[in-house]
Amino acid sequence: MNRAFTNILCTDVAGTAQFYQDLIGMKRTGEFGWFVILSHHDMPGFELGVLDQDHDTIPAGVSGPAGVSGGPSGVMLTFVVTDVEATYSQATAMKVEILQEPTDLPYGQRRLLLRDPAGTLVDVSSPIR
Repeated sequence: MNRAFTNILCTDVAGTAQFYQDLIGMKRTGEFGWFVILSHHDMPGFELGVLDQDHDTIPAGVSGPAGVSGGPSGVMLTFVVTDVEATYSQATAMKVEILQEPTDLPYGQRRLLLRDPAGTLVDVSSPIR
């Protein structure tokens, strides 16, 4: 395998890409208007694509908001960060839809659950010290 990454299908490519830039510090490494590639300096091999769900490359019937018929479902993106509380503060300032405030989980993580602008479920976690 040469490369693998996840794409988020959405109606607002610029806004959804900006969400990940603002929330967890990702940077744009590819910009094509209908498609943006994001990466993070701490994980140079990781890429996240943000793709216009109405672009000609997306077959009819597979796009739409997350959880709605035809739209992506059963997906949760997880980002492990050093300080989930700092990310929670940033998400609150951004007025992000918070599904679960930072919560200690029995497997040694403190987790924040939220939705991105496209409706994708996002888990931001930190190891419990």
